[in-house]
Amino acid sequence: MDPPELLHIASNAKRTVTTLASDYPSRHGLNPEVLNAAAAFIEKDLCALGYDVESLYYDSKGTQVRNIVVEKRGSDPGKSIIILGAHYDTVPGTPGADDNASGVAGLLELARLLKGTSNTRTIRFVAFPHEEPPYFYTRLMGSRQYAGMLKQSGENVLVMICLEMLGFAGERYEQRYPAPLMQVLGRYPMYGNYIGLVGNLRSLRMMSFVRRVMRAHCTVGVESLTAPGFIPPMFLSDHSSFWKYGYPALMVTDTAFLRNPHYHLPSDTPDTLNYDFLARVVDGIHATVLALDSFD
Repeated sequence: MDPPELLHIASNAKRTVTTLASDYPSRHGLNPEVLNAAAAFIEKDLCALGYDVESLYYDSKGTQVRNIVVEKRGSDPGKSIIILGAHYDTVPGTPGADDNASGVAGLLELARLLKGTSNTRTIRFVAFPHEEPPYFYTRLMGSRQYAGMLKQSGENVLVMICLEMLGFAGERYEQRYPAPLMQVLGRYPMYGNYIGLVGNLRSLRMMSFVRRVMRAHCTVGVESLTAPGFIPPMFLSDHSSFWKYGYPALMVTDTAFLRNPHYHLPSDTPDTLNYDFLARVVDGIHATVLALDSFD
């Protein structure tokens, strides 16, 4: 992708992150008015791109919340579909710039970039509520509701790609790892200047393909980890909802609390993010989705 388009992605992403973090902080199930206002903002942006938005409402302890879905229909309805997803809620009391306005910004930019392309596989873009506690890993997660609905209707899913914190990176950030000696034995970088891919064993074939394409097209480093999905922090986002129903799913992440000192804190603000990095990650995911369209 040429530099002007990367600048465009970065500018759009910064606008999205700033709006969500500044106008809709603490967007959470305990603050449903703000959560639903954030959903309306996302819906408006998707409509402005020319998509028809489907709102899948469900009851959360007496409050109606929704998954926001748009679909770019493929020319071959018999092919398995690609799902791109990001959660739009935060933990209470935080602006949630990286977690996860950055993921929503990536989702909206991918919807924009892919709007004018031809595709044989159907691509769905989904924004989820209720990824954060106390909903995490319960049936009230938006992604759990959505993945269960797909399973019940017999949908054939090629892969779900979860966009979870895409914007905190730089040469000066110390990178930590979830297991002792992982950095040395796995030859992982010392500094948080790369994007991570996380998958379970069922997703191994998809991980190999996505990693290869990302490394070929992404102008930031790409590292991966494939391991049993029950090992923390492997399952700590919406991809785990799809694992639960047997679907291949990968998380794309800046590694959250293993790198970002503002994780789940009021200091998770838009000025802490690297929007050039975020744009380059989106570029790599965009190339990956195009390649997945002809995956055999």
